[in-house]
Amino acid sequence: MKEDSDKPPSPANFFSKVKNFFTRSNSPKSKKELVSVVRQSAEKELIAPDVLNMVEGVLQVSDKQVRDIMVSRSKMTGVPHTATLAELLDIVIEPGYSRYPVLGDNRNEILGILIAKDLLKFCLKDNKKEFNLMEHIRPVFFVPESKRLNALLKEFRSAHTHMSIVIDEYGGIAGLVTIEDVLEEIVGEIEDEHDIDEEESIVKQLTANQFMVNALMTIDNFNEKFEANLSDENFDTIGGLVMQKFGRMPKRGETMEVGNLQFKVVQANNRRVQYMLVTR
Repeated sequence: MKEDSDKPPSPANFFSKVKNFFTRSNSPKSKKELVSVVRQSAEKELIAPDVLNMVEGVLQVSDKQVRDIMVSRSKMTGVPHTATLAELLDIVIEPGYSRYPVLGDNRNEILGILIAKDLLKFCLKDNKKEFNLMEHIRPVFFVPESKRLNALLKEFRSAHTHMSIVIDEYGGIAGLVTIEDVLEEIVGEIEDEHDIDEEESIVKQLTANQFMVNALMTIDNFNEKFEANLSDENFDTIGGLVMQKFGRMPKRGETMEVGNLQFKVVQANNRRVQYMLVTR
């Protein structure tokens, strides 16, 4: 009996046809041809569109390097190795990340990784005095920014770790990368309840001349947004530059002017400025 052409092939028949296709003389000879074959399969509804996206993502991962997806050093949220439990809770609660680099005496020294859930058992009053951060950090893994993402993913799996610190060609800290960053290159953006729109979190226009600005906004992006010409020679972020101008840690409500811009500290803790109101 003639096989119904509209009936989808069984899994065994499908994989048999795929095997036969790749053993024929006209099988793909390059990655570009392979992508074309996969897209044709999606057009014929042999695979779902989301499967097509994942296959293309997997193929692209081998072409990308860590520097293409890492979180830059200026955007890293680290914890000082001398922090008390109360100070740590103040740091980790706000961004809600699961892992934090533990900083040494400077931001170019990473001593280990703190997993936020390791703090839970010490939140009871009776245990607070027993806490010592350095006794609870995890080993830190370093990767060069030139490492290919497929090799990094394999390294994450073999080392049973979710975060690596990225170093540049001179051995300095360039940023960090997580296993989630790599997986998002394959399956797309993985959003959770802590994720918010990146543009809105960096700068939000309130009036024609007033803007709420995240202090972690890079000076390059700030200059582009506000048509300014602030120097990034000593600092990467606008918050760092403003602190330098103050010459100390400013308090909430304090203002200062740089050029034709006024900066008012809206939110800050005892370590850094967090949000500023910028008025033209």
